[in-house]
Amino acid sequence: MVAKISTGKTIGVVIRYNEQKVKNGQAKLVQMGGFAVKNLTVRDKIQSFEKVQKLNIRTKTNTVHISLNFSPKDKVDGFMLQKIAADYLKGIGFENQPYLLYQHFDAAHPHVHIVTTNISSSGKRIETHNLGKVLSEQTRKEIEGRYHLVKAEEQRKQKVNLPQPLEKATYGKRETKASISNIVQEVIRSYQFASLPELNAVLGQFNVCAYRGEKESAMFKNKGLVYSILDTAGNRVGVPVKASSFYCRPTLARLERLFLRNKEARKQHRETLRGLIHGTLQSCSSLEEFTSRLRTKGIKPLLRINEEGRLYGVTYIDNVSRCVFNGPALGRELSSNALSVRFSKDHVLPDPSEREQEVRISGQETEPDIRIPGLEIFFNSYQPEDPTPYGLRQKEKKRSKRRIQ
Repeated sequence: MVAKISTGKTIGVVIRYNEQKVKNGQAKLVQMGGFAVKNLTVRDKIQSFEKVQKLNIRTKTNTVHISLNFSPKDKVDGFMLQKIAADYLKGIGFENQPYLLYQHFDAAHPHVHIVTTNISSSGKRIETHNLGKVLSEQTRKEIEGRYHLVKAEEQRKQKVNLPQPLEKATYGKRETKASISNIVQEVIRSYQFASLPELNAVLGQFNVCAYRGEKESAMFKNKGLVYSILDTAGNRVGVPVKASSFYCRPTLARLERLFLRNKEARKQHRETLRGLIHGTLQSCSSLEEFTSRLRTKGIKPLLRINEEGRLYGVTYIDNVSRCVFNGPALGRELSSNALSVRFSKDHVLPDPSEREQEVRISGQETEPDIRIPGLEIFFNSYQPEDPTPYGLRQKEKKRSKRRIQ
C-alpha cells in the first residue's frame, strides 16, 4: 500500500475535485465519518468542514487530502476499504476528525481519497509536519500486515509499479501519439470489453476513438484500424494514428482475439452488475435519476438517442469491476426498449448539455458518445497527486547537453 498526504488551504477545492469525479462516474462516496446527516449537498459538506476550521482562524493550512493506493494484486472491496481508511486515520491521530472517503476508478489499481481537516473540535491544530515520515509509514506497514496487502517496498522489486490515473486526451496539449498510446494501452490492459463499440465506450471516457473507416473504404475491407482524439463535440480531430504503429500494437486482429477472451472473463461480473443496475432501476422515477444514481455506484450508462429524442441503445460501463456490457447482454429489462417503456414520459434527458449523445460515423456502426462532461472547477494550486512515494519513484536520467561546434 502506498499512502500520500497533501495539505492545503481550501477545503472546497478538494471536495469539489472528488465530487466532480463522482458526477463523472469516476468515483463514488463510500463513507462520511463524523457527520450526523448523510444526505448532504456539496455545499453542505464544504460548510461542515469550514465550521470546524473557523474554530482556529490562525491556522491557514487546514485541509488534509490523503490517497491510499493498493497494488492491482490486492483484492479489496468497499467494506475493506472503509476499515483500512478508519485504521489509517486512527494510526496518524485523525480518528476523531470528520472525513469523506471516496473510492476512485480512474486508474487500474484500487485507490481511495480521504478528505479531512487538521483542526479538531476543540479548535486545536493537529501537527502535520513530518506526518508522512513518522506516523504514516508506521501505520502503513501495520495495515499491510493486518490485511495481507502487497508491501510498498515490494512494488519496485516485483516491477509492479502503480499506474498513474489516466488523463483525458486534449488535442494540441501534448503529442497526439503519446496521449493516445497511454490511454489505449491502459484501457486494453484493465477493461473487459467484447466488441469495438464497447472498447470505444471506454476509450471515449478519455476522448479517444478507434475507427475502422467507412465500409466502402480499402481500410475497412483490409481490417485496418486507426485511433484519433475526440473534441468536446465528439468529433475526431487531428491526424489519426495507425494501430500498428503503437508499441502495444492494438490492431483489429489482436483486438478480435481479445474480444473472445474478455467475453468469457467478464461473465463473473455479469450477475453482480445486473443486480446493481436492476435494483437501482426499481427505485427510480426518471431516466435522469437512473443515470445519476448509477454514476454514484461507479457505473456509467451510455445512452444512444436519435434526433427525435428516442432512446435506441444503451451500454453500461462498470468502472469498479472494469467490464462493459451492452444493455441486452444483461437482460431484456435493462435494454433500451425496456427503459423507453418504463420512462415513456421521461426518456429524453431534461438537460441536453448533460445528455449522452452518439458519435455518428458515416457508413459504420453507430457508436455511443463516450464523452465526460468537462471539469467545471478551478484547481488553483491543487493538482492530482502522484500515488508513488518519493522514495519509490524512478529517477529520471539527466540528458547531457550537446555543445554546438
